[in-house]
Amino acid sequence: MRLHSLALLGFCLLSCPAAWAEKPAGDAPADSVDAPAANERPLLPERSVSEAQTLEQRLDKREQQMLQAGAESFLALWLPANVGEPSGAVILLPGDVENADGAAAVGPLRRKLPDAGWHSLSITLPDPDGDPLPPRTAAVDTPAPTGEEASDAEAQSTAEDSPEPTAAPAATALTPEQRRQAHVERVMTRIEAAVAFTEQQQAKEIVLLGHGSGAYWAARYLSERKPGNVHNLLMVAAELPAGFAPPLDELVAQLPVATGDFYYKDQFTDRTAALKRLHASKRAKLPTYIQVSMKALPGNLDVQQEQLYRRLRGWLQLHIRATGS
Repeated sequence: MRLHSLALLGFCLLSCPAAWAEKPAGDAPADSVDAPAANERPLLPERSVSEAQTLEQRLDKREQQMLQAGAESFLALWLPANVGEPSGAVILLPGDVENADGAAAVGPLRRKLPDAGWHSLSITLPDPDGDPLPPRTAAVDTPAPTGEEASDAEAQSTAEDSPEPTAAPAATALTPEQRRQAHVERVMTRIEAAVAFTEQQQAKEIVLLGHGSGAYWAARYLSERKPGNVHNLLMVAAELPAGFAPPLDELVAQLPVATGDFYYKDQFTDRTAALKRLHASKRAKLPTYIQVSMKALPGNLDVQQEQLYRRLRGWLQLHIRATGS
């Protein structure tokens, strides 16, 4: 009897692990289903957005202006002129890899121009490879279905009903050309917002100053939008953004504004591009286009920035085109 009891006890001990191993997978905690979603990384903001947030923390709040461009807001840096009767306002557009306080040119210029009697407004431009705002789809009115169509639709929807969840429709991917057009519109809208802001400050004259690819966007804005209150353009080390057209020499020939084209003559590609712009201005017989060559001083950035500021200040004193002239 005792031997039989020991055998029965051993059988029970061997059966328990097997029963636990065969526990159905459906009894797993529901939290495990959500584990992959919790591990997904959040989308990173555009580089320009991250840098703007850094500027908001670093710079004086009195300099910061949040401007509205369509459905999005962006940071602009405003400094009033340090004189009783300002000459006007200069709107500074940074290049693709710069921000509104870029150390290469935009930052020093925006701080020095008020001493020359000009308000300065430096704006943030969107990333050329950033995610554009989703396009708006117009609602289409459809006629109400007839009795037969309604019954057929009900029958079809009943037949297609299934307990399986349906995936949400994927967003239509934009083509490269659509992304470029969306970026152009974002840039143009921001420049328009900056011009409107300087008008609100009662600036007598408004000058667009672009550095690097910012010069391209300033020229393109003036060529396409033709604002009636902006008659002066300053381009510094102008560059064509990758993937965009038309080239700068074609834009220059279409500009009905006084233009100062400042470039560094040390690089062959910069000299060649500047020569194309000069030839285009001569063919178009632009009497108010002036080109100024400068020598880059990479070993002494402070001197290079002061040289640029003095050249720009001289142009603003001698060649500014007044409104109505």
